[in-house]
Amino acid sequence: MRLDRFLIRRGIHSTREVSRLLSEKQVIVDHLVETSGLRKIDRFTRIEVNGEILQAQEAVYLMLHKPAGYLSATSDPIHPTVIDLIEHPLREQIHLAGRLDRASTGLVLLTNDGRWSKRVTEPRQQVAKVYQVTTLDPISAETAAIFASGIYFAYENLTTRPAELELLGEREARLTLHEGRYHQVKRMFHAVGNRVLSLHREQIGPLTLDASLPPGKARSLRPDEINFFRL
Repeated sequence: MRLDRFLIRRGIHSTREVSRLLSEKQVIVDHLVETSGLRKIDRFTRIEVNGEILQAQEAVYLMLHKPAGYLSATSDPIHPTVIDLIEHPLREQIHLAGRLDRASTGLVLLTNDGRWSKRVTEPRQQVAKVYQVTTLDPISAETAAIFASGIYFAYENLTTRPAELELLGEREARLTLHEGRYHQVKRMFHAVGNRVLSLHREQIGPLTLDASLPPGKARSLRPDEINFFRL
């Protein structure tokens, strides 16, 4: 939305009055004087006019190191959820930007900014997700080529996008996906006759799980990290 339209909606009843306030430097946007009514704003833009705060909703962007045993959900009557791990005054407003299975661990992003989370999770954005995988049986030499070609999922009647598999050991690998199908990693390994024992997400796009962040703890994202997923 444009700033001038926001001001009119908030009770400044004419474009002339909006222009006067802007020219007299009575409009403060994100703590700085704003003189253009064409300025683009959103619901997290702080706006003050003549000393009165008209909008000051805080945007929340968090990185969580998810431990096993927690659901990727905002609430559940039986199991603890990742929200139970969050200590933030706006925790009731946040949602997940991508999920992990209850048994899986690693990087989870949370926010109250729906447009930002959509850029993380929207399939057409093809944001890469990187996982460390441990399997029951040795990973065959053909697995990487099979994953790169895509695997047909009959239930959805689709073939997965090409995935990159890097062997780290006989039963360990780093897998990079560019989509997020239901239980996708487990289903892909099942398709080649193997079973996933543990799954840890270490990266989403260019954002890597903070090595200093212990399981169960979260921290706010830095501005540069937030900007990874802004247009």
